Amino acid sequence: MNIEIQSVHFAADKQLKTFISKKVEKLISIDHSIINANVYLKVDKPESFDNKIVEIKLHSSLGEYFAKKQANSFEESTDLVSQALRKQILKHKEK
Repeated sequence: MNIEIQSVHFAADKQLKTFISKKVEKLISIDHSIINANVYLKVDKPESFDNKIVEIKLHSSLGEYFAKKQANSFEESTDLVSQALRKQILKHKEK
């Protein structure tokens, strides 16, 4: 399983990358057909509130899952994205 984390126009610290990796691994444990994950971290406007954006795209043998959320911190955005992806994965497994 390959988790690729890209931070756009800034350097993400190791603690944040570890946090994101743990969240993505929990999603992978739900659906074992997931092959790899792309995570994009962006800062919308540095001076504004709720400016941290996290996008996660999961590639599985059955298709793709994608979610994008914006919040005040990357950790909060990651929580929101992982919840959205969890819903998508569970919904797809029900079919």
